[in-house]
Amino acid sequence: METFDIVKLASYRENNRIEAKAAKGGLPRSMWETYSAFANTYGGVILLGVKEREDGTFETVGLTPVEAEHLRQDFWNTVSNRSKVSAVLPIESEVEVLEADGGIVLAIHVPRAPRDERPVYINNDLFGGTYRRRGEGDYRCTRQEISAMLRDQGAETMDSKVLDDLTVADFNTDTVRAYRNRFRAARQGSSWTDLDDERFLRAVGAAMVSREDGKLHPTFGGLLMFGNDYDIVRECPHYFLDYQETLDPTIRWTDRVHSGDGMWSGNLFDFFFRVNRKIAESLKTPFKLDGIFRVDDTPMHKAVREALANCLFNADYHGVRGVVVRRTPDKLVFENPGDIRTGIEQMRLGGVSDPRNGLVMKMFSLIDVGERAGTGVPDVFATWANAGLPEPQIEENFGEADRTILTLMLEADAKPDNNEQISDDYEQINSSNEQISDNNEQLNGLNEQITERQRIVLRFVEKSPRATYDDMARAVGVSSATVRRDAEILIGRGLLKRVGSRKAGQWEVQRGEES
Repeated sequence: METFDIVKLASYRENNRIEAKAAKGGLPRSMWETYSAFANTYGGVILLGVKEREDGTFETVGLTPVEAEHLRQDFWNTVSNRSKVSAVLPIESEVEVLEADGGIVLAIHVPRAPRDERPVYINNDLFGGTYRRRGEGDYRCTRQEISAMLRDQGAETMDSKVLDDLTVADFNTDTVRAYRNRFRAARQGSSWTDLDDERFLRAVGAAMVSREDGKLHPTFGGLLMFGNDYDIVRECPHYFLDYQETLDPTIRWTDRVHSGDGMWSGNLFDFFFRVNRKIAESLKTPFKLDGIFRVDDTPMHKAVREALANCLFNADYHGVRGVVVRRTPDKLVFENPGDIRTGIEQMRLGGVSDPRNGLVMKMFSLIDVGERAGTGVPDVFATWANAGLPEPQIEENFGEADRTILTLMLEADAKPDNNEQISDDYEQINSSNEQISDNNEQLNGLNEQITERQRIVLRFVEKSPRATYDDMARAVGVSSATVRRDAEILIGRGLLKRVGSRKAGQWEVQRGEES
C-alpha cells in the first residue's frame, strides 16, 4: 500500500480505506474488527492516536513516544496470536510510528488479504468474527459471503469439480457440435479433431474420469459450457445469464436473451455467441478494406469480446443474481457475481491470470476466445484510449451479492463516473473504483439544474433515510465517489440535509426546487 502522509492528516476522512482510533488507553478491541474488514475488502490504514471531530475531520490525541511504542509492540504480539487473528498480513515497514502536530500517530497499513487467506477472521470464530468494510463502518459477514470467500481459497478452480450424477450424454448435442466446428476451424491439424465426442470432451476438460466409479462424467466447467439450463440450475440454483438491450428509452427492452426462457440451451457457449453477435451488430463499424474485402472486426469488437469472455470466466456461478450484460445507447455494462480474485489494481495492470473458472477459460481459448495471459482487461483499456473514449470503469461491490462490474462508455462526450476528480490524496491505487474521497470536493455548477441521477438519489434517501453512500451508489448504479459528490451538490442547493452524526445520523429531503 502507498505510504500514509501524516502531513495531510487534516485532509483525510473516515471511509472504506481509513479508520481513526484514539487508543489512549491501549489497543481498542474494535480495531480488530476493522483489521478483518480491511483485509477482506480493499485494504486500508488504521490510525492510532487520532480521533474524529464532529465535523468528520481528524486530530491527534497526543500520544507520547512511549505510548506509541507500547501500542506497536502490543499490536505485533496480538496479531501474531492465531487464536486472536487468523492471518498476519502487515510487514514491519507497514506499521509506522509518525510524528504529527500534537502527538505521535501509529499508522497500521492492512493490505487486502490474498484469496487463499480470505476470510480473515478474529477471536477464532469464522462465522462470528469475519468482517468487511462498507463506507465508514465494519459489518459482520453473512454465511453466504463467508462461503463465497471459502470457495475461492482452493488452488483448483471452481469448475474442476467432477459431477458423478451426470454423464456426457446430458450435454446439449447441438452445442457440442457447434463447439467442435469452431475448434476444427481454429485448430487445423489438431489430433483432437478426429476423436469421438467422449474422448474429445475429455481432452478439452469438459469431462473427467471420476475417482468414485472410474467412469467418465462432466466437469462443472463442461456442464456450464455444454449443458442445458435445467441441469446447470440443479447444480447452481442461482445460475442465470441475462442480456438486456435498451436502445429505445420508450421500450423496456429492445432485445433480451436470458438462460431461463426455454428457447435455447442456456449454457455459456451459446450465450457468448448469441450476445456477442447482438453487441457486434449494434456497434459502429468504420469502413475499412483488407484488399477488396470489408473488415468488420475492429479493435473495439475484439475488446468487447474480451470483456464478455472475461465476465464469464470470472463469475461465481454459485453466487446470486447471475451474469448480466446491459447495452444502452451510450454504454455497455458487464456484471458478474463474485469479487475480483487478483484485485482491481492487478486486473487493471494485467500479467496475472487467476480465473475463477479455469476450465471454461481453457475451452474458450481453444477456439481463440479470451486471453490466458491476463492481458485481456488492459487490452480493453488500451482500445478505449486509442478510440478517444472515456476510460473503462471497474467496480467491486461487496455484500450478500458480491459483484464485479465493468462499464464501457460508447460515446466520446460521455463522462464516466470514475473520471470525476476525487480530492482525497490517499490511496490512488484503484483509480476506477471506490477511491477515497473527502467531503471537501470542489463543488462546481451549483446553479445548474439537478440531473436525473440526483433526483433518483433524493427519491432513494427519502425512502431510506439511513442509507450509506454505498447503499445510494448501488441504488443509482454509480460509484460511491460519484454519489457522494451528488449528495454534496444537493446539500449545497438546499435540497438535502444530513441530521445527526456521520455514523448514526440520517438524511432529510428538503422540499422546494427538487420538484
